[in-house]
Amino acid sequence: MTYQHSITADHTATAPSPVLSLAPLTLAAPARGQDLQLRVSAPATGSDLPIILFSHGNGQSLHGYDPLVHHWAAQGFAVLQPTHLDSRMLGLAKDDPRRPDFWRFREADLVQILDSLAMIEEQVPAIRGRLDVGRIAVAGHSWGAQTASMLLGATHPDPRDGSVVDIADRRVKAGVLFAVPGTGGKNLSAFAAENFPFMQPEFSGMTTPTLVVAGDNDHGAMTVRGPDWWREAYDLSPDSKSLFTVFGGEHSLGGIANYEARETTDENPDRVAAVQRLTTAYLKTVLSLESAAWDEAVTALGAEVRPQGKVENKYKSSQQREAAFGSGGRQPCRSPRPPRKVPAWRLRSRQ
Repeated sequence: MTYQHSITADHTATAPSPVLSLAPLTLAAPARGQDLQLRVSAPATGSDLPIILFSHGNGQSLHGYDPLVHHWAAQGFAVLQPTHLDSRMLGLAKDDPRRPDFWRFREADLVQILDSLAMIEEQVPAIRGRLDVGRIAVAGHSWGAQTASMLLGATHPDPRDGSVVDIADRRVKAGVLFAVPGTGGKNLSAFAAENFPFMQPEFSGMTTPTLVVAGDNDHGAMTVRGPDWWREAYDLSPDSKSLFTVFGGEHSLGGIANYEARETTDENPDRVAAVQRLTTAYLKTVLSLESAAWDEAVTALGAEVRPQGKVENKYKSSQQREAAFGSGGRQPCRSPRPPRKVPAWRLRSRQ
């Protein structure tokens, strides 16, 4: 069942709370060559905070994406942001031997953070005992969206030997993917094929409920196709998915990467506000915080002369939709599981 509605920027979110943001926190990561640093942002008060694990785009860092991160934290989420090895902030040499495996280190970063939630809470007294590890979502932008999608069930081949990389994680209950790259092969530009040989995603196993956010004017350099390439994670994945198409949105979706960021080509505060509100409403419903939030956001259609976008949802039945979004009454899980004794890379390869 596929249906769509227009969305305006008028949907009102919960009154924001003051936000605490702490960085850098450090996790030892010997296999990575240098420790993993991350930022934690959370509302100043409240308990049972759902968690959003956010993966940045190419070259960014834990200091990016404040328009999203601060909004989500003010709405009651704890947001964890690692700095991946490709970050410009780290300044690795062009001949650094880790570069061909940046994709692998990125994926390992997210898994390590999930494995280290108890340790992270201990490092930050301001959030100690406040995280709800039963409500975890992953999110990411561009390359970060491709990284995050792996925990949701997407796969890709290891460029070294062609084996399938599969790190789907049952601890993750939902995802939000911003400008996530589509399928590879002939769809990739020459630049992408040379520099991102792993970017051959397969979405058929991405079963976790996910919201894909794509701009209908995204002509990014990764593909020889047009904006429709950036919605393939929605089109080619199983049901229990939603798509927010941002009208006029380019790769930065109005400026989500940061305030006044140089790479933003379509700066538009109203566009960013719509992205903030739609993603917040989706997460509140899919993580069983506010059962009506998503429907209320989607119902807020047509009120503006110039709506900021449209939403499509696909579910085979009302029962499947209920399974994806839940009843809104699940009890929180307050005690993080201890870190598992597994390699940080935790990549399962299948021939």
